[in-house]
Amino acid sequence: MAVTSAPRPNLLPIKSYIPQARINPRIRQCWRCHGEGHPVDAASTSPRVPSPPGLIFRSSPDITSVGFAVVKRHVTDVTERWLMWYDTGSSIGLATSNNGIHWEETTGESIQPSPDWWVFDNFRVVPSDVLIMSSDKLRFESAVYWMYYTGFTEEKVELPLAGGGIVCKSLPGLAISQDGQHWARIEGEHHTGALFDAGEAAEWDSLFISGPKVVYHGNKDLRMYYHSFDVNSSSYAIGIARSMDGIRWVKLGKVLERGPIGSFDDAGVRDGHVVWDGKNKKYLMVYEGIGSDSRTSIGLAESADGLKNWRRCTAGPLLTGSLDEEGWDCEGVAAPCLIQLGKGEGWRIYYTGIGKEGREGIGLAVCEELEPGKFVKWKSFQI
Repeated sequence: MAVTSAPRPNLLPIKSYIPQARINPRIRQCWRCHGEGHPVDAASTSPRVPSPPGLIFRSSPDITSVGFAVVKRHVTDVTERWLMWYDTGSSIGLATSNNGIHWEETTGESIQPSPDWWVFDNFRVVPSDVLIMSSDKLRFESAVYWMYYTGFTEEKVELPLAGGGIVCKSLPGLAISQDGQHWARIEGEHHTGALFDAGEAAEWDSLFISGPKVVYHGNKDLRMYYHSFDVNSSSYAIGIARSMDGIRWVKLGKVLERGPIGSFDDAGVRDGHVVWDGKNKKYLMVYEGIGSDSRTSIGLAESADGLKNWRRCTAGPLLTGSLDEEGWDCEGVAAPCLIQLGKGEGWRIYYTGIGKEGREGIGLAVCEELEPGKFVKWKSFQI
């Protein structure tokens, strides 16, 4: 979702780090513990407390909203472990689970915006995707978790909309970790430390880059799906970039744009999350669709190669907000994360639900079919 704080103008960096980034991307600094943390809110994470349909996580009482969930599942012969990174509005938090439904926050750890004045992520950081990489895939032998995230400054970006709109400038970043909790930023080629810059004035992604989600397609072939606001069409769109090492990227243009007039996504698409469906040999993208009434829903698209010819699987949305005016997600659903469970177990979508006065929580919808089709919001009595 767009950041709408009243920003101050950005400052220019004292010096450029592009030459060093091209030769050997450097660790800029580590994210460590910030404070003592706080107890988990039992009312929001305990399976013994009934929850509205879909709602599975709302964090602690001192955090009014959480969202942008990035979920990973680890399964062995004897154990099952789930990790979820999420946005708290001021930092990136981490929660763990043994079933992906009932979550516990980790205490004492929090990924914060950078304290450096010249970087691209000194105002806010939001998780976008996490890859679990091994040393035979990419260069950092010690790196297990690769987090791609959106970093914000307080620089204003005005959207050319009829009703107006201001967001904060954002660019994509990368951090690595051995345990999923302690992170080190990796400097990209842009002089602010971002992986790459927004486009030139005439290009579709000239305002900002947001929501970088990465698919490891094969050896020396990574694809990043991100979104921006296309000034030419006055709508959000999703684009793609490719990389051989996960650090240096080449943008290839848009892959998905707004739907036809009257559709649930006729004002734009953003936050596309792509996975490879091995059984059906195709790429699937769940994405946030924005309607002309500003309401957000979740759609589904597919592509044979993940690079082009993306087509919507259905004319309508895959998932919508609650019709109950008091529902926790009555204002819309957004920022989907698609998980394939494997072995005929079906699919899950973790999503951000938006309620009254903009309060956000994390929801879950499930599909028991081998190919994602009908998703039903999770209910607390399900096992």
